[in-house]
Amino acid sequence: MRTINMNRKTAVLGLCLLIPFWGGLALGEAPRESDRPNVLFIAVDDLNDWVGCLGGHPQAQTPHIDRLVERGVLFTNAHCASPACNPSRAAVFSGIMPWRSGVWSNKSKKVPQHHPDFQLLPRAFHAAGYHTLGTGKLTHSGAAANRKMFDEHFDVEQRWSPFTRDAVAYTEEELPSKGTDHPRHRVVVDHSDPITLPLNGMPSDRNPDKAGGESFDWGPLDVPDSAMGDTQITTWAIEQLSKSHGKPIFLGVGFYRPHIPLWAPKPYFDRFAGQPIQLPPYRNSDLDDLGTTGRRWALEADTAGLHCTVVRHGQWEEAVKAYLACTTFVDAQIGRLLDGLDRSEYGDNTVIVLWSDHGWHLGEKQHWGKWTGWERSTRVLLAVVPPKKMAANYKRLGQTCDRPVGLIDLYPTLAQLCDVSVRQTLDGESLVPLLHDPELSTNRVVLTSFNPGNVSLRSDRWRYIRYDDASEELYDMANDPNEWTNLAGASEHQSMLKTFRSQIPRAAIQRETK
Repeated sequence: MRTINMNRKTAVLGLCLLIPFWGGLALGEAPRESDRPNVLFIAVDDLNDWVGCLGGHPQAQTPHIDRLVERGVLFTNAHCASPACNPSRAAVFSGIMPWRSGVWSNKSKKVPQHHPDFQLLPRAFHAAGYHTLGTGKLTHSGAAANRKMFDEHFDVEQRWSPFTRDAVAYTEEELPSKGTDHPRHRVVVDHSDPITLPLNGMPSDRNPDKAGGESFDWGPLDVPDSAMGDTQITTWAIEQLSKSHGKPIFLGVGFYRPHIPLWAPKPYFDRFAGQPIQLPPYRNSDLDDLGTTGRRWALEADTAGLHCTVVRHGQWEEAVKAYLACTTFVDAQIGRLLDGLDRSEYGDNTVIVLWSDHGWHLGEKQHWGKWTGWERSTRVLLAVVPPKKMAANYKRLGQTCDRPVGLIDLYPTLAQLCDVSVRQTLDGESLVPLLHDPELSTNRVVLTSFNPGNVSLRSDRWRYIRYDDASEELYDMANDPNEWTNLAGASEHQSMLKTFRSQIPRAAIQRETK
């Protein structure tokens, strides 16, 4: 998601990287290594705004995320560079937008393959004298690439936990059932009674003839928290915080839930038992004012399943419940991690960044998954917490900032806070000025891309979408937060459309060439 200033060209990023903005030190005075803050970099996969502090769903239970953001600044209008795991995370860790990195989608090559010269975020911290540690899903490049990015790395199965990856795959005898309305295969955890998957009993809308597991699945599992990969990476991270590493640390922790399959230990589902589950806002006529391309993006089962399949099997409420339960489960792990930090020697001098890589639809616009240009898909959880020992230098902590910002801003923000040199030219802007004054006027527009030619721009009030066939959408987010009314055809908004068009980099709307 590229940052754009609609009224002026600015050199804010360059100035931010040249002039350290460190806590209580004078401007221009770099911190001693012993004073440098540690970094706790927490990523959550597929998490939309269904957390208490963002108010995206009235039944969300995320007390630990809520208490974490109270220590810093919560960015309520934050957006991803691209609404899929690979391009979003590539942008975060490289500081480079998709049209410069070549990482457009989950099908693209990984960023180290495109640009081995890029200095990814943890490597920049390593070069600056930090000891870097990582665990869980951070980039989308797999465990081997993540190990190369950190001095120490711990990897476990997260996606299919508590099962193994091999266990959830269909056998040759079971595979014919996968393309039916009642697919089923049996798996075992720790020699217990067999469990029949998929738990929701739904058919595969994607790749029904392949032998993989049923990822568009949800339901409770009678296993302890310790059986889940997200719990195991939390335990490892807490162990690292209990050690003295002899230098400042950068610790990345990547949680997998609430990515599908939406499985979690049963007690997290029990929290929602016996209460009606509120469905997300929905309108049957929602797609009527979209062009052919917009409707196609809504209806394709690209990253999950089909809305009509969910409704036909009576699973909409169960899916919402499962998403809430998985979010509460991850919140509990974040609470453990935060407590471990506060108990450790790093507790008073650590920058905490909490971010999700993109949003996720649960039936809004008849879509499930990510990979659209609408708010549900691009908007992310983002909070930055300065070190406790420097809190007095940030007078507005505990507040929210509603200025448009992006995950692309994280690299320059951390570089500035920790006085880390940056080898490549970055596409984002430091958020440090907004940590000091969340109401600072920026006049920014942020850009999200989803494949060459498809872009979504978000300002303080408006969202503009342009597809590769030049069709357009425009939404007044102040008066139409559900994006139900496309205003692109209204004569009174043509000047605004022209302004938005002028802000799109040419490289972002050119078709990818081989």
